[in-house]
Amino acid sequence: MWDKKNVKALIQLIEDPDQSIYEHVRNQLKNVGRDAIPLLEESWESQDFGLLFQHRIEQIIHEIQFDLCKKELVEWKNSSEKSLLQGAIIIAKYQYPGIIEKQIFEFVEKIRKDIWLEINPNQTAFEKVKIFNHVFYELYGFSGDHKNFYSPDNSFINKVIERKKGNPLSLSILYSVIAQQLEIPIFGVNLPNHFVCCYMDENGINNLLNDNNKFGVFFYINSYSKGSIFYEKDIYSFLKQIDVYPDRSHFEPCSNTVIILRMISNLIGAYQQVANPEKIEELNELRSILENN
Repeated sequence: MWDKKNVKALIQLIEDPDQSIYEHVRNQLKNVGRDAIPLLEESWESQDFGLLFQHRIEQIIHEIQFDLCKKELVEWKNSSEKSLLQGAIIIAKYQYPGIIEKQIFEFVEKIRKDIWLEINPNQTAFEKVKIFNHVFYELYGFSGDHKNFYSPDNSFINKVIERKKGNPLSLSILYSVIAQQLEIPIFGVNLPNHFVCCYMDENGINNLLNDNNKFGVFFYINSYSKGSIFYEKDIYSFLKQIDVYPDRSHFEPCSNTVIILRMISNLIGAYQQVANPEKIEELNELRSILENN
């Protein structure tokens, strides 16, 4: 068990010119973990030891926070629930470790309640989606970020909520999470170069309308385009346009693990746009956690 006096003594040695001493101090502080962060931040603000001292403190804090992020992602991967919203929050903590989870859950609950007040079991799937879209896009003002599509903030759920803008994946995550909390069977579909939602045909309605309903989906929803509805034939047309051979995964719901992996891949692409190799390397570490058995 570490006490403040020991941690502060280690912090005083951060600027030691002997690299081996610094490495020892750095490793010890990383072993202290989360509890060392407030003391490191306090020293950064109050001690005037120069730029090297400040840089090393910033680096140690980041490494501790990154270790915590990796640990949370491992726990999420090994959990039975694999909450989609929790997974998105963990990825957001990579860039914004100080986010308050409770605020995100409360915001999602607020939207859920506002939609719940407007829907009832007698409404059709189309009517429910129309009400959902009205609340989500018109009342709350969510929209696709067409101007800064590749901005990393479009993949961090806290910034999407703050800015009311996102990419197809992040908007689909919010859309489907809220829908599922309302017991509306809407799930994510991992299309190449896009991400959409599907409304599952739980009552077999589509079988009465279409004898060739192979995927159990009633219709699809483009969360990036104000929740517009489209159908299986439109996915075939889209895949033909981008020269991709159709696969079942392009039409059916994907797992939450696949969604979080896609989120990490989107972030890697965003940081490739701005040539940030450090971020790319760390995000590849996060990706490997989910890819490895």
